[in-house]
Amino acid sequence: MKKILILTAGYGEGHNSAARGIRDGMRKISPEGAHVELHDLFAETYGFVNDWARVAYMEMINRTPQVWGVIYRWLDRQEKFAGDFRVFFNLKNYLRRMLDRLQPDVIVSVYPAYSHMLDELLGWEGAPQRKRVVVITDSISVNAIWYRCSADYFILPNEVSAAVLLEAGVPPEKVKTFGFPVSPVFAQPGEVRWPPSDETGRRVLYIINAANSAAPELVRRLAGLNQIQLTVTVGRNAGLKVSVEKIRRTVTQEFEAVDWSDELPRLLRANHLVITKAGGATVQEAMSAACPMIVNHVIPGQEEGNARYIMETKSGTVALTHDAVIAAVENAFAHDAAQWREWSTNISRLGRPTASLDIAKFLLSI
Repeated sequence: MKKILILTAGYGEGHNSAARGIRDGMRKISPEGAHVELHDLFAETYGFVNDWARVAYMEMINRTPQVWGVIYRWLDRQEKFAGDFRVFFNLKNYLRRMLDRLQPDVIVSVYPAYSHMLDELLGWEGAPQRKRVVVITDSISVNAIWYRCSADYFILPNEVSAAVLLEAGVPPEKVKTFGFPVSPVFAQPGEVRWPPSDETGRRVLYIINAANSAAPELVRRLAGLNQIQLTVTVGRNAGLKVSVEKIRRTVTQEFEAVDWSDELPRLLRANHLVITKAGGATVQEAMSAACPMIVNHVIPGQEEGNARYIMETKSGTVALTHDAVIAAVENAFAHDAAQWREWSTNISRLGRPTASLDIAKFLLSI
């Protein structure tokens, strides 16, 4: 039985989403043929300190994104990261014990810090009996911290991102473009999404996951648009849920509000447009569901490439103000939804809904 260790971290939902996608893909492909363990070593090692650090990180990228942009660009200029992770000696000791216990055949890192810690533990190109795989969750703006490390393979979400590694000198045989490991649910047949019209409706999904303080006002304005069937996801934010519920009671046009759930694949397939931030997982999930995007928030650095990918492929647009979002929604459905039809055609070519299954097959083969 092949043993596979997946390492993730909660600093951005894209890492966890990718890790779960790979785990669930392995369960689909080989439920009896592999032993798979998924661990967030930061959470398991540091507990409440890690919780505090995650909150501080999210506060920084949402409230002072320029600061994170400076840090991101500084990391990208670094030539070597050897020794930079010595401070995490407790985590590395925990990881060493885990490797001794599990003796994994394959170690999959979906958070860039782990590959450098493994270099410090195992040495550059050390422990050949354990294949090391890095799953990169960003598009185009791929930071050097992802690939300036020792790994047997790098898995990329698309060809334009793979080109970044090839240009940086990563050997082509190490670069694999399977797509972002979205949930295997995306690979299952879904209901047909008919083009927007008076008969089929014009359905808009607003996923609130950044800049929450401004979100209720955008909800109010979206709910005021004529002939729009609106669904809003509020996640686990209790305060935001209260604000959205107040809006529901005051607007004349009804809309649906949902908490955090596993229904995102269904929601993306059911709606004609999704409004949300340019997160790595969200962008790839929208593509797998062939749901055009209106990006209303971009974190400097890693999300800039995701937003750029949407624009360059003409599968949606970027609208960073409430006025721009409203205009983009109206324009998408104007003139018999001509803009939406173009976006829909383009994004339907980009999705890789079977990526987690393809990655699982690859991991079993190496």
